[in-house]
Amino acid sequence: MPVVAPDKLAALQQHADDIRNICILAHVDHGKTSLTDGLLATNGIISPKLAGKIRYLDSRPDEQIRGITMESSAISLYFSMLRRTAPDAEPTPKEYLVNLIDSPGHIDFSSEVSTASRLCDGALVLVDAVEGVCSQTVTVLRQTWTEKLKPLLVINKMDRLVTELKMTPGEAYIHLSKLLEQVNAVLGSFFQGERMEEDLNWRERMDERVAAAAAKETKLGEIESDAGDLQFEERDDEELYFAPEKNNVIFGSAIDGWAFTVRQFASLYEKKLGIKRNLMERVLWGDFYLDPKTKKVLGRKHLKGRNLKPMFVQLVLEPIWTVYQATAGGDNGRGDPTLLEKITKSLSITIPPHITRSKDSRLLLTTVFSSWLPLSTALLVSVVESLPSPKAAQAERLPQMLEDSPGSAHIDDLVKDAMVNFKTSNSDPIVAYISKVVSIPESELPENKRRAGQLTAEEARELARKKRAEFARARAAEGNNEVDDLTTALGNGTLEDIVPQPEEDSIDPEHLIGFARMYSGNLSVGDELYVLPPKFSPAIPHAAPEPHKITVTALYMLMGRNLEPLTSVPAGVVFGIGGLDGHILKSGTLCSQLEGSVNLAGVRMTDKPIVRVALEPVNPADLDRMIEGLRLLVRSDPCAEYEQFATGEHVLLTAGELHLERCLTDLKERFARCDIQAGAPIVPYRETIVRADEMRPPANKDLGRGVMVGVTNSRQVSITVRVRPLPTNVTEFLNKHPGAIKRLYLERNAPDVAEEGNGDDAGGQQNIEEDEDTPQGTSISLEELKKQLQTNLESGKGREGWGGIIDKVAAFGPRRNGPNLLIDATKEGYFPKVFAPEARNADGSKPKPDEALQASHLCDKITHAFQLAMNQGPLCNEPVQGVAVIVEDLTVTSPEEETSARDSLGRLTGEVIKTVQQAIRHGFLDWSPRLMFAMYSCEIQASTEVLGRVYEVLTRRRGRVLSEQMQEGTPFFTVRAAVPVAESFGFADEMRKRTSGAAQPQLRFAGFDAGPVDEDPFWTPFTEEDLEDLGELADRENVAKRYMDAVRRRKGLLVEGRGERVAAEKQKTLKR
Repeated sequence: MPVVAPDKLAALQQHADDIRNICILAHVDHGKTSLTDGLLATNGIISPKLAGKIRYLDSRPDEQIRGITMESSAISLYFSMLRRTAPDAEPTPKEYLVNLIDSPGHIDFSSEVSTASRLCDGALVLVDAVEGVCSQTVTVLRQTWTEKLKPLLVINKMDRLVTELKMTPGEAYIHLSKLLEQVNAVLGSFFQGERMEEDLNWRERMDERVAAAAAKETKLGEIESDAGDLQFEERDDEELYFAPEKNNVIFGSAIDGWAFTVRQFASLYEKKLGIKRNLMERVLWGDFYLDPKTKKVLGRKHLKGRNLKPMFVQLVLEPIWTVYQATAGGDNGRGDPTLLEKITKSLSITIPPHITRSKDSRLLLTTVFSSWLPLSTALLVSVVESLPSPKAAQAERLPQMLEDSPGSAHIDDLVKDAMVNFKTSNSDPIVAYISKVVSIPESELPENKRRAGQLTAEEARELARKKRAEFARARAAEGNNEVDDLTTALGNGTLEDIVPQPEEDSIDPEHLIGFARMYSGNLSVGDELYVLPPKFSPAIPHAAPEPHKITVTALYMLMGRNLEPLTSVPAGVVFGIGGLDGHILKSGTLCSQLEGSVNLAGVRMTDKPIVRVALEPVNPADLDRMIEGLRLLVRSDPCAEYEQFATGEHVLLTAGELHLERCLTDLKERFARCDIQAGAPIVPYRETIVRADEMRPPANKDLGRGVMVGVTNSRQVSITVRVRPLPTNVTEFLNKHPGAIKRLYLERNAPDVAEEGNGDDAGGQQNIEEDEDTPQGTSISLEELKKQLQTNLESGKGREGWGGIIDKVAAFGPRRNGPNLLIDATKEGYFPKVFAPEARNADGSKPKPDEALQASHLCDKITHAFQLAMNQGPLCNEPVQGVAVIVEDLTVTSPEEETSARDSLGRLTGEVIKTVQQAIRHGFLDWSPRLMFAMYSCEIQASTEVLGRVYEVLTRRRGRVLSEQMQEGTPFFTVRAAVPVAESFGFADEMRKRTSGAAQPQLRFAGFDAGPVDEDPFWTPFTEEDLEDLGELADRENVAKRYMDAVRRRKGLLVEGRGERVAAEKQKTLKR
């Protein structure tokens, strides 16, 4: 097919009903980019012979080398098909524009999947016919569910059932049925979870309504009539699931270039069997059988013992298996020419003679399938018929999306109406969402590229003038070769002529192009728009940072590796936009008005970056270039982050090892353009305490374990604190709901924040906490937070002593929303309580003039000391979790010289903070401390031959196998394990080497756990048994101490312990 001109694609953008915006989602190596190649071949962008091999949208060199996609790419495709305007009318050609986004499948680039899905209205979900449902398959299905995208299921790589697993058509049908059940089970779990949540909310509303009615002493009948208005609506989930008879399942093989739906085969057999197509579609999949004598369709109960094959096996799979046997089967893999001739006659296919004579059986196979079941036809027809247009999709998706956006109650009705009802005129509000920003070298922009074809007259004259000037200079240089006089030559020469001038590097500057989707209005080059940051709320539109106003400098059609210039973009189109340099970070919303605008970018990514690396330039003079390059990288990568530590380190945060490698390559070659060396990866840890079976005696036997009495240097303040480990279920609950805890803090301190302004420390702290928020959809109400926290404290293992504590909680830490509690157990109750906001109005922490010093004046200092102690634990200055600090007593002694509280507080603040920190530190170490490791959940698919090597690598990396499950009908096992992040660097490469590429691990961050090394870093033998077995020096390495010392050494802290043997008789010698 000839290449479609960009002008034609741009013209199709004006017809919104004929546009489809789709993304391709799948697990890694399930064939997304190969499938896309087959679609590109229909537009003449690549040759059909290279489809599936060239991987056109993998435009980066490292993507081609590794064979995986790392960045989502968009391309616009033209498709034409015959449609009937009425049942009796003649079919006429209908043209469509398909905006296709190919997304990565590797777990490190899951943020790219999030950016792609928000721009689209439908999705093609690919599943490998052999590997089945994998970890990322579940992730992308959840993405389609949360974004309310309509999905199509593509069961890809069906050729592997024939060539690798050697299945018969009957076995393949059973295998495909089970695979379809697995996918539908995942969708069913999403639906069930949502229904349970809705049911709970309905019951709560009912209880509130009945309670309110009862409080007004209404009659029973009135209560029942009120309750009747809130009937729980049951929803039918039948439309959610994939079923071939609904034509939302496509079977195919991207590498062999074929695909089909049940509807295609129904139309093929319609005339042959005399069954109407709509009836044929319903019986072609499932337990339906064709009676060979009567040509009637039978159900299972009408078989009467006859051994008939299902219609899908007999009419669909067997012909496909026969084609494989005729083209690539047989003993020598060269097929059966006689059988092939029968097939081509029955299918009315003509194969060119040079292909028939070819020794390449694969060429013959793809030729037959491309004529019989072309890939592009099945896919694009299904996309056009089953997936919604932008207009229909926005009417369905946007009401809920707008309701979930920040400050939804303050959105202008004109903006809301324009988005939901798809207004596209120039007078309507313009709203566009930028999901990510990509960096493009200046030389690759369309305005700087020379167009193919003949030169214009002006360009030809300019080129001729330059050639004549060069020729004249060359002739002049030949004529002046002889020098008249040596003295003249020396006189005219200068040292400057001899010094070689350094060659200037031709720097190709980078430009940021937004990856965007239009929701309403019509955008043109030169228009002025407001760029709304992700934290913007229409309730307070002028809050800092004030949204910027930009001028659109360029609009582009995204064509994979290339960009095509546009003058205007209507609603419903995926496009590129220029003019954003310095005005947007990662994502944002563009709106033509500020008052009443909508923030679509208030969406958070699924995974936070976990791998941190300190960077420094090889040449110190390139430091500024490296910093500027890091800022560019952070803007253009949805998941990368950059921090500068107080120690002066420049740290890059990435999602995983592969993501880190890609970021470093981009930084060196594109953004910073200098040599950069990366240090060892910085892995986060957590510190906690446990109640171990064997612990040293408590430091103070009279007071009990973990109780410390701290006295300031001036002997004026005495404080007693008790440090206790929190129950495990409480720690897990607090880790799951940091967003609700943060909202609780913000609501309590809202008046203070308004008074203090944005420049105050409290406001700065608040902004930091905003950055680390969890998705708003997972937050629970404040009443529910208190209720569930109380339930967790008073139930489960280790609940003794936690009754009635909930009303004494004074703070969470660290950073005011962490998994640690500060509890006020003083008799007087000095501290303001978290769950009693009315108590804060007493304002006891601020002394009045000439007021004597009281214990309540020190509460905020003690709370601050608690935050500091929880942020930097005693083991290696890492954050603490799972610890409760209980303040049991606070005593203030008045000095002999009477001074006011205001005079004393300045001197006592530092003393109190230091004393409380030391008391918490010693109370922490009075228990059995543990270092908690950042953990990856690892999923590996491996065959039985390499399973032993998989376990060997996992054991060497301190991994822990959680489950092992065999996939029915295949020789593959799915192994799920937990691996420490500290041991994961090089893990994937080692796994591939040891298994010869047969096992590929997928790593996802799964929180912190002390499981890998459940040992006290300070443990030394102290019982008689241990001293007898190990001796005083403990001839066994303390692994936890090794990890702790490595972190302390990196941070420049004191590393205690011996570095060598101290007794001569213990040393080994090389010679006797």
